[in-house]
Amino acid sequence: MTKRLTPETAAALALNALAYTAGVPEAFDRFADLSGLDRNTVRARAQETSFLVAVLDFVLADEQLLVDFCTETSTDTQAVHMARHILDRHE
Repeated sequence: MTKRLTPETAAALALNALAYTAGVPEAFDRFADLSGLDRNTVRARAQETSFLVAVLDFVLADEQLLVDFCTETSTDTQAVHMARHILDRHE
């Protein structure tokens, strides 16, 4: 069972997902291509709730990236889904 997430812990999870994605060159390149953002813009927008929702959408859309992220960070996949829902509600 996944513990209850707050908007703050959901944002922290999304930032962890962003950091993980940035460390996987092919995933980050795909994210940059889809979003039209470069690394500097990503850094500048990393505190925006709508941007964090987009990061989680990207991770959730790529099953292998999701599994790898969750395995590497010991995160329950359900927590990623929950974090996306919580952040979307608090946008």
